[in-house]
Amino acid sequence: MNILKFLKPKAVINYIYEDYTLRQAVEKMRNHGFTAVPVINRDGGYVKTLAEGDLLWFMLDNKIEDVKGLEDYLISDVPKRVKNAPVSVYSTIEELILLLMNQNFVPVIDDRDMFIGIITRQDILRFCHDKMKGDMTEHSNQKSEKEENEYV
Repeated sequence: MNILKFLKPKAVINYIYEDYTLRQAVEKMRNHGFTAVPVINRDGGYVKTLAEGDLLWFMLDNKIEDVKGLEDYLISDVPKRVKNAPVSVYSTIEELILLLMNQNFVPVIDDRDMFIGIITRQDILRFCHDKMKGDMTEHSNQKSEKEENEYV
């Protein structure tokens, strides 16, 4: 199955650039209610995922006490704490499911290593649910037909 069926394209999602200040990142995350956001470079390549925990640990390690102090640091200053590797457009649904067990979204890159969007855990779970529901309905219909044939 082609995973691009589940892609939320870069044009419709929020992301941040690695040269943004931490304050810009915090404001974007807060305004949109995000707990994590993809980070890309100005060429469009995926750099990392920035999570709330990354910001918290960075603030504690650097003794940043207020939002104003975040203006002195760039996203690129924050070390990668959790590896959130992107998947290729050629990845399988099975690979996606394994990654999504531990993260809310998976960044997707094309064959030029350019960030093209994300696939969310919610979309994959919805697909799995619908597939299971369809399989159960099909199984139930087959069972009903078998029972009807037994009485004929």
